Amino acid sequence: MRLKRRIKNGDLREVVYSALSPIHGTGLFAHRKIKKGEYIGTYSGPPAKRNGTYVLWVFDPGDEENAIGRSGRNLLRYLNHAEPGNAEFDGFDLYARVAIRKDEEITFNYQGTV
Repeated sequence: MRLKRRIKNGDLREVVYSALSPIHGTGLFAHRKIKKGEYIGTYSGPPAKRNGTYVLWVFDPGDEENAIGRSGRNLLRYLNHAEPGNAEFDGFDLYARVAIRKDEEITFNYQGTV
């Protein structure tokens, strides 16, 4: 079975929403319960050539020179940092690292993106 990619905000809103965060500024929250290992969405936006707000860099461990960046344009840009975080990226796809309760803020470890 092929996974339906959630890239557009309309598709992402089935699972997440943005709101004021107790961590920092605007955050991303679970619209419903999300199971451990469940696909949440794909970080989408144009390629980034330099670091900036809402830029996500993906690279293989030890190969930062060949990092690929995207300047976030969808709701996933509101993810905040936490260690260890309750979600993690596999490339630009975001998955729940643990079960996430409805209305819980979704976070990831900024240093753990590969």
